[in-house]
Amino acid sequence: MGKSQRKKKHHVPVRLNILFFAVFILFSALILRLGYVQIVQGEENLQKLERTSNATARIDAPRGLMYDRYGNIVVDNELELSLTYTSQSQSRNTTEMLEVANKLVDLIDVDTDSITERDKKDYWLLNATQEEKFELVSREERSELDGPQEEYELELERITEEHLAELTERDLQVLAIFREMNRGYAMTPQRIKRGITNEEAHAVSEILDQLPGIDILRDSRRQYVYGDSLRSLFGNSGSIPREKLNYYLSRGYDRSDTVGTSFLELQYEDVLRGQKAVVESVSTSAGGRTVDRTINEQQGSRGNDLVLSVDMEMQQKLEEIVRREVEASPNAFINDRSAYAVMMDPRTGDIIAMAGYLNGNANDQIGNVTKAFEMGSSVKGASVLTGFETGVASPGTVFLDQPIRLGAEVKQSYGGSMGRINDLTALERSSNVYMFEIAMRMAGYNYATGCCWNRESIDRAYDQARYYFSQFGLGVETGIDLPSEYTGVNGGYQAGGNLLDLFIGQFDTYTPLQLAQYISTIANDGYRMKPRLVTEIREPSADKEKPGAVIQKIEPQVLNRVDMSQEEISRVQQGFRQVAIGSRGTAASFFSNKSYQPAVKTGTAQIRVAVGEGANRRLQNGNNQALVGYAPYDNPEVAFAIIVPYAKINQGRDAAIARRIGEGLLDTYFELKESRQGPVPAEQPTLEEFDEE
Repeated sequence: MGKSQRKKKHHVPVRLNILFFAVFILFSALILRLGYVQIVQGEENLQKLERTSNATARIDAPRGLMYDRYGNIVVDNELELSLTYTSQSQSRNTTEMLEVANKLVDLIDVDTDSITERDKKDYWLLNATQEEKFELVSREERSELDGPQEEYELELERITEEHLAELTERDLQVLAIFREMNRGYAMTPQRIKRGITNEEAHAVSEILDQLPGIDILRDSRRQYVYGDSLRSLFGNSGSIPREKLNYYLSRGYDRSDTVGTSFLELQYEDVLRGQKAVVESVSTSAGGRTVDRTINEQQGSRGNDLVLSVDMEMQQKLEEIVRREVEASPNAFINDRSAYAVMMDPRTGDIIAMAGYLNGNANDQIGNVTKAFEMGSSVKGASVLTGFETGVASPGTVFLDQPIRLGAEVKQSYGGSMGRINDLTALERSSNVYMFEIAMRMAGYNYATGCCWNRESIDRAYDQARYYFSQFGLGVETGIDLPSEYTGVNGGYQAGGNLLDLFIGQFDTYTPLQLAQYISTIANDGYRMKPRLVTEIREPSADKEKPGAVIQKIEPQVLNRVDMSQEEISRVQQGFRQVAIGSRGTAASFFSNKSYQPAVKTGTAQIRVAVGEGANRRLQNGNNQALVGYAPYDNPEVAFAIIVPYAKINQGRDAAIARRIGEGLLDTYFELKESRQGPVPAEQPTLEEFDEE
């Protein structure tokens, strides 16, 4: 009994010693760990406890405004709210994005019209179960394919209309939102919807904490005070085109920025772009809690403003004149009902107004720069001056206007033979044969003797003609301040008969703007001015009704002086005056009694237009009606060019659409010099439709 108790007493201290030793080891390990944390990792942990973080947001600034020459705002900005999504990592979390899209679809209205079949297939795959995917492509087939990309392409190929029919209207709305979210770049805001309503903004704001990556930003879009007037010329703005992304990134743009994508918006992007506001939030946290937050804001500013050369009141009236005259002759056209008109100041190159009408749409002003036509006899001023400069004719030279026979072809003036005429009469009565004589003599051919021209001499005449025509702006870029312009079709080197057609405006094609520059050059005593739409760049002002201080004044620019002498140019100017007031002038019935003393030249190009479809397709003869001119004759301040293409061969009113437009144009211009009422704003100004990619 005593022996057993001694054994128990002996075991107790041993167990205690083992326990004490274990506790000692644990405490030692804990002390070592604490020492490691405090000494080795102390500084790092201290930084974690007291962390300062910076978050920087760049807020878009409105683009600069555009004013007309009289200070009327023609392109304004309207503030709006945009819903954006920002991916927080380089790798997209599609599950989270779909969850967010499913919540947003109940809060905002979305347009599903732009969804493509490919979008629907991708969305179907995202939501398909593994079993459904194996129904498309079996396991055995997948084992034989070369990687996930081939599997994906085969899955897309095998998705049928029946599969897509499973998508509900709600699915399509979710897809529309998800599609916009997915188009953005990592860490960069992507606009999901522009112009959200106040109700939508409030609904989103209430659950913003449940919508990771979603934000509401102040934004702006273009407002066109005068509706569609000059709308096509102003251009569009939208997201950066993918092919130009690197260019814009290198210039400090963000991927989500809005930029000018066409015409004036693109041409003056550097000027119109605003200075973004920068909001920096500096937060200091300690122990996992924010203890201090500072907001630093750098104010943004609107982009610089443009003052245009355009007279918006004249623009509106010109558009109405063109529309009225075209619609008054509904049966005068073979196919499209269209007409184009350009007004310039020949002394400066300022574009005063530019109208374009196409099948009821009066908003095709840019067609004056992008479309080209055979302009007929309106170019005969350049033909006569080319003859003067090459020495085959001179002021007062007389040619016999008679039918010209070239093989089986007979070429003559409209209305038959005119007899012996000089250059002034040739312009007044629009003699074709006078121009044919110039062309033939330039090619070394004497019609009276039947000798002699060849391929080399004909080609040389083509080169000479186009060289001198180009000095007036025909067939070359005019230099207008737009990112691109069409130069027309050069017919190349053809037979001698085509050379004759070139001299009466029925071979090469020209744009209405080129034609306006040509007549302006003659009106301006041979000085070809660079057309301009922008005359000044100004600082944004606090009161936008008054343009700010001038940053840059864009001075008129002389592109060249034609080779012809002042005496020769004056001779053609006199001929154009005779067209307006001469007893046999082709436009005298419209302009002979005008107090503003116009000088004009008519043109009628004979064309053939394809009509009908399939077996019924045929060519129909028609005319391009053209008119150029300027006024006053002795001190020109306005020049113009008008083209009414694809008209039927008619008599009377339908054959004089261009001349009636020209008469209305000049009458209105000089009436506005006496009394102005100002342009009429649209009842509901047009808002820009952003051309998102």
